[in-house]
Amino acid sequence: MRQELIRMKVLVGLSGGVDSAVAAYLLKEQGYDVTCCFMRNWDSYANGDIAGNPTIQDDTCPQEQDYQDAKAVAEHLNLPLQRVDFIKEYWDYVFKTFLSEYEKGRTPNPDILCNKYIKFDAFFDYAMKQGFDMVATGHYCSNMTEGSFTYLTRAADTNKDQTYFLCQVSPAALHKTLFPLGKLTKPEVREIAAKLNLESVATKKDSTGICFIGERNFRQFLSNYLPSQDGNIVDVDTGKVVGRHVGVLYYTIGQRKGLNIDHEKGPWFVIGKDVQKNVLFVCHHTHKEWLYSDSCLVKGINWIVKDKNDIPEKCTCKFRYRQPDQDIYLKVLDETTALVSYPQKIASVTIGQEAVFYDGFKCIGGGVIEEVYVDGQDLNGKILSTYQERING
Repeated sequence: MRQELIRMKVLVGLSGGVDSAVAAYLLKEQGYDVTCCFMRNWDSYANGDIAGNPTIQDDTCPQEQDYQDAKAVAEHLNLPLQRVDFIKEYWDYVFKTFLSEYEKGRTPNPDILCNKYIKFDAFFDYAMKQGFDMVATGHYCSNMTEGSFTYLTRAADTNKDQTYFLCQVSPAALHKTLFPLGKLTKPEVREIAAKLNLESVATKKDSTGICFIGERNFRQFLSNYLPSQDGNIVDVDTGKVVGRHVGVLYYTIGQRKGLNIDHEKGPWFVIGKDVQKNVLFVCHHTHKEWLYSDSCLVKGINWIVKDKNDIPEKCTCKFRYRQPDQDIYLKVLDETTALVSYPQKIASVTIGQEAVFYDGFKCIGGGVIEEVYVDGQDLNGKILSTYQERING
């Protein structure tokens, strides 16, 4: 068995963080022929990433520091390291979509876009063309092959499980991907790195912020690409203007902080937007029913199932990453569309975000939330019609 593994060439994405470093080590220990690859996907100066960028004046940009950390890991593990640029691919397929969604007043998930278009498309294709048999990443998840089909399954570390972000990865790519951290917890990963004396990454904090871009003052960052325009914040129940927003694009459904509604006692919650009229709708905490829905329409679903006839009618779903599993019913409408209903009303199901489906420990796919309903009525339409009723007296 070990002789077969030695012949299997694996390209592991080495990010400069602790997770991918330990993944590379584990693969080497298991006998694979391992090559590391660092991906550079963002150029702050070329991409106009100035406002809101806390590191723009640093002598060494974060991406270059990550590369130096990845290089130190590869040298320490005595593994070859390649470096590739997917800056154009990231801009064309991830960032343009990201901006387009925000421009519509929606809330996209850049991590899911990164995995779909960069790590498991551009990077995966690069590896296959270079003659590698498999790719590997430091994601906290697992996969399981039954017959000729490979399922995406949850990680042992339920707190770090990243299957949510991998729901748009094609089954073909999953079939040729290794996830060495699937059975490990984050503390165990850090312990391995410390024992290996991987000083550059063992205690390095996890990357945060926008995928491959990093931490930003989000409003300032968006202003580099989308002009902001302040406008009214309106209480949907009274039609009364209760504050001013700095641009409807910058707010998320369910948000309660950063509204700056000072003269009206709160708390207040964002419940909707009228992008055309530049109005942000809120509800008072005594009327939080505006946040709740009982069904939604999900499109662009990537099913990770061997046979679409096996898609269960009853399963669970996450409508955001940290959310506990929600019991739902699926009504498949076509190849990539489903109506999702939930017996218990759920707060802050948000258009533009991802609904990710689970059948036990298997992640069976996910898609973008296109419409949200309550009691058979489009929730955003209900908000707009109620507002019109209030202002028309």
